[in-house]
Amino acid sequence: MSRRIVHSSSYSFPAAEVHAALTDEQYWRDRLEQVGGPGAALEQVTTGPGTISVSMSQTIPAEHLPGIVTKIRPGDLLIKRTETWNALVGERAACTFTAEVEGAPATISGTQTMTSIGTGSKVQLDGRAEVKIPLIGGKIEGAIADEVLRLIEKEQEFTHRWLGS
Repeated sequence: MSRRIVHSSSYSFPAAEVHAALTDEQYWRDRLEQVGGPGAALEQVTTGPGTISVSMSQTIPAEHLPGIVTKIRPGDLLIKRTETWNALVGERAACTFTAEVEGAPATISGTQTMTSIGTGSKVQLDGRAEVKIPLIGGKIEGAIADEVLRLIEKEQEFTHRWLGS
């Protein structure tokens, strides 16, 4: 079983400006530095015409994890993430993402779609968290989904600030 994660981020900036940020290597370096948490690292960046694929690692300190998670997997969690943004076609761009918890049967995957909305834009995320642990996997999936939504909010706030500077 898996837990669906749905989120929508609205920006007062046009899709072309948001897409330009999301496909800029410096944006990713700045974002990880600001909201990536302790030990966050940008491990690989591949760019093409209007595209980017990033691989990064982030650590969630044990003290920020729900008790149900630390009972099964004590210590900090190391998360390996990838995000790949395709080129902007018209007023639309698509992205795929994955995240895996090192040493645990937990994954997150999904898509993001950016579209223009009037003079601004919107990014719609549709993903799934899956934890393959009998009986308690669903509870952990819920905790992961909550953490992912909190992180998305921080990343959205950062993007607003980055675009405004």
